[in-house]
Amino acid sequence: MLKLGAAIASNSVAVLSDAVDSGADLVGGMAALLSVRISRWPADPQHPYGHGKVEAVSASVAAAIIAIGGIVVTVQAVRRLLGDEPEIDVGIGLAVMVIAAGANLVMSRLMKREAELSGSMALTAEATHLLTNVVQAGAIIAGLLLVLITDEPAFDAIMALVLAGYMAWTAVGLVRSALSEVMDEALPEDEQAAIVAVLDLHKDEILSYHRLRTRRAGATRHVDMHLAFEPGRTIEDVHQVADHISDDIQQALPGSVVVIHTEPEHPVED
Repeated sequence: MLKLGAAIASNSVAVLSDAVDSGADLVGGMAALLSVRISRWPADPQHPYGHGKVEAVSASVAAAIIAIGGIVVTVQAVRRLLGDEPEIDVGIGLAVMVIAAGANLVMSRLMKREAELSGSMALTAEATHLLTNVVQAGAIIAGLLLVLITDEPAFDAIMALVLAGYMAWTAVGLVRSALSEVMDEALPEDEQAAIVAVLDLHKDEILSYHRLRTRRAGATRHVDMHLAFEPGRTIEDVHQVADHISDDIQQALPGSVVVIHTEPEHPVED
């Protein structure tokens, strides 16, 4: 409400863009908080893999809100450029944007730290969004300073258009991230390498491994594979090795769910 009031008082469409984005933050933050809580619900018969993918829905909601905000800002900026350009009260706009930039920078760092600790996709999306707000505030401050120096209000609308483009780019990035999870994209290469490193440590205990598959659902990583053993080994021995490998993978990648299928020899690939 403070930013909206400042936008009205200053007649700045660039400040309006930040006010619209802040409204999007509020809705997106509520969606992220709700999705994180739901993702922590335990698995049940209807959701045997848990509820982690709800975070992809939250990221999609955040992307949609950012995109809508970008459209609103674009329309207002174009109207300003094509119509009369009212006098802009630079002082009010600058004061509010400096405060907003500082607050968003602190919140972004705190949320990013929590996202790294929890592995939450929703929190990562919100931390990214808050960081874009810092960049956005800095750009608005630059635009208002140009208006102050040149006495040309068009700089305000031009900066708003630049920020609308940046919002669109951010929205596309969030959509891509959400789609990668919905489509069960494999874990990043460094995490897959960590799994292979664990398997290499146990290479003297197994014949080989194949059909290694990975995916992510919220903060949970799902890893499954087939391990081939020498024929004749006892079930107890084979499962003991498999359990050790599973424990080592979970230690390397906390929050992982590992499923291992054991077999007496490497079969012909399907």
